[in-house]
Amino acid sequence: MRKGLSVLAALTLGACATGPGGQADTLDAIADDYLLLQLTIGEKEEGYIDAYYGPEDVRTQAVAEAAGQTLPMLAVRTEALETRAAQFADDGAPGDSLDERRARFLVAQLTAAGTRLRMMQGEKLSFADEAEGLFGMRPDLPALESFDPLLAQIERLVPSEGPLWQRIDTFQKRFDMPADRVRPVMDAAIAECKRRTLDHIALPEGESFTLALVTDKPWSGYNYYQGDYHSKIEVNTDLPVRLDRAIDLGCHEGYPGHHAFNSLLERELVNGRGWQEFSVYPLYSPQSLIAEGSANYGIDLAFPGEEDVAFTRDVLAPIAGLEDLDVERYIALRDAMQDLGPARYTIASQYLAGHIDGERATELLQRYQLVSPERAKQSLDFIDTYRSYIINYGLGRDMVQAAIEAGDAGADVRWERMEHLLSEPTLPADLVAMARQGE
Repeated sequence: MRKGLSVLAALTLGACATGPGGQADTLDAIADDYLLLQLTIGEKEEGYIDAYYGPEDVRTQAVAEAAGQTLPMLAVRTEALETRAAQFADDGAPGDSLDERRARFLVAQLTAAGTRLRMMQGEKLSFADEAEGLFGMRPDLPALESFDPLLAQIERLVPSEGPLWQRIDTFQKRFDMPADRVRPVMDAAIAECKRRTLDHIALPEGESFTLALVTDKPWSGYNYYQGDYHSKIEVNTDLPVRLDRAIDLGCHEGYPGHHAFNSLLERELVNGRGWQEFSVYPLYSPQSLIAEGSANYGIDLAFPGEEDVAFTRDVLAPIAGLEDLDVERYIALRDAMQDLGPARYTIASQYLAGHIDGERATELLQRYQLVSPERAKQSLDFIDTYRSYIINYGLGRDMVQAAIEAGDAGADVRWERMEHLLSEPTLPADLVAMARQGE
């Protein structure tokens, strides 16, 4: 509870706060203004709004308002709305009510909106400043040389001649799925991801998704949430889809990842509580660290230990026509390479700051992400498009894992914590607090 508020004020969340015109302000009124503001900003930048399934008349109003609003004017609106929301926000103490967490969520999302508006007006931020302003966490940027010992360890898994990335790519190509097998393998993987999730989390009745294979994208997979508990999941086939990506994408884009996350938010917060601000998802916001981090951690949650190896080897490989391959070694190599993830932040930081050019960035991505030139180029295309967004995958996953597994929690407790995380107003700072409480 925010210090200085009376018990009654705390229960009504700041009934004495004043909004425009001098009337008593409310979080619902702030949320209505937030919804309109975010959609209006979205009219100024393609891709700013990742999903919206709220009232159509608000979208219509946003289109009309955007025509007469400059970026500086939107920045002023954002700052004023953040000030209003901050009157209801607490200090993040343990035991916060959902209403207090709602207020803090609005403040954090508006801080991100203000940061993005500064960038849209041409302000140049460092990689770390940009990430902190947009996603609520400041990433470490380790020296690339610090990953050399890990590269030496990985090298022992693929002894041979030639560059390490080339040896790994040659080995991994054996697991490229034939184009006509991608859909049936993905169908089987998503079905299993869903089954395992439903064993622990009750999802909304009637939830569903459609799957499409697409090309010419800077990402490998995407979930477009449509509302009414429905998603459109797309898998990019510009490059051959490798066998292990089936479980990764099935969990990440589907269950217990993005589709489950958005469905639970819609059921619990939008429909259950009438919190309309959750019907809009601005991509460049702390919500993305929660979304990407939980989606990546959801892979390990659904397939703990060696269960991903067993399911890939015994179920998916036969469907793909890739039997009699060393799946155990393949996944062990992939898991070892996961610790190279933060090197990508450093490379992106140097590239986006202009300290290295695209050619050098591609070379470094090959060396420190151990990928082919084609996959390095796709990774650089993603960085060109989404910039510091890349921290949400690795840093977000690590933070979600620390929060969910705090105190050596068992499987049932982990799933219970995951369900709360996916269906409540959760910020990166909440993950930090959860991890500390479990120490």
